[in-house]
Amino acid sequence: MQQTLMQQGVELMLYGMGTVFVFLALLVLATTALSVLTPYFIKDEEVMPAQVAANSATGNDPLLVAVITAAVHRYRSRDK
Repeated sequence: MQQTLMQQGVELMLYGMGTVFVFLALLVLATTALSVLTPYFIKDEEVMPAQVAANSATGNDPLLVAVITAAVHRYRSRDK
């Protein structure tokens, strides 16, 4: 009886680990496929409007400058 109970436990463990392995392998494949296929369906202009892209490329994004300035100010005032 002990042997069959142990065999059932090992069998259940293998089924469980196999199921998790197959699920994770499918998840990796799906993520890779989406990473490859996304550029074909979504263009850069749809994700980032032209004005925001131009400001980010030239480094003149006022919101980004304000956020960085506030972060530096807060960091420096914390040490005093």
